Amino acid sequence: MLVIIGYVVALACIFGVYAAHGGNMSVILHALPFELTTILGAALGAFVVNNQSKVLKSTLKTLPQAFKGGKYTKARYLDLLAMLYDILQKARKDGLMAIENDVEAPEESEIFKKYPTVGTDHHVIEFTTDYLRMMVSGNLNAHEIESLMDSEIDTHHQEAHAPVAALARLAGALPAFGIVAAVLGVVNTMGSVGQPPAILGGMIGSALVGTFLGILLAYGVVEPLAGLLDQKSEDAAKELLCIKTTLLASMQGYNPTTAIEFGRKVLFSTERPSFLELENHVKGKK
Repeated sequence: MLVIIGYVVALACIFGVYAAHGGNMSVILHALPFELTTILGAALGAFVVNNQSKVLKSTLKTLPQAFKGGKYTKARYLDLLAMLYDILQKARKDGLMAIENDVEAPEESEIFKKYPTVGTDHHVIEFTTDYLRMMVSGNLNAHEIESLMDSEIDTHHQEAHAPVAALARLAGALPAFGIVAAVLGVVNTMGSVGQPPAILGGMIGSALVGTFLGILLAYGVVEPLAGLLDQKSEDAAKELLCIKTTLLASMQGYNPTTAIEFGRKVLFSTERPSFLELENHVKGKK
């Protein structure tokens, strides 16, 4: 909703001020379909050439997320930390082998079912169970597992950032495509130099609409969208970092209560629950 509101405010201010100063909207509206088709068609073709198919698919999959509210809320993190507490508490009380069934069949685990917000999230469960499995096997120490976690989080961040980088490159190219459209309009105008000044003025104005649209689409539409998706990717990486910190704290010998406190501390302050909020939530879920 905020994205739509932002776009509406930006466009209303731009075109509203133009009209208020006596601007002729008919010139823009007349040129809009042709200039927009030229710019968007060229941008789309270049975008396809500039990116691998996996990036194109990822971009199409990621774009709708920009128009949805953020899912990484305090309530989600409370459930995540409470889930980690339960699984670590079970391992501490009954031994690591006691969580083997939870790790191998998470969809059947009562612990994961207890927290549907995060317990059904593929990325969260896969990341958590993969490293719990390594903890159960006992073949790797904390430093080796931390290195693997860092590598996986880096890979996850690179994959999440690929659509952002693709959109940022597109935003950088749009003003140039606007100039291309404008130059074509000027060429068309130069071929009609025998027309009356009023007609020539309208043709030149229509040509300049291309430059205007290219800049508007770049800095008013695409680049803000890329920035928003980049922030959302950072939130996703932060969740994995929270899991990593909690599990490593457990491997280093800290009890589950202290381990989830380690995980709580790495969260952004805007979504981080307080110590008492987390404690009360964990007690309420027992």
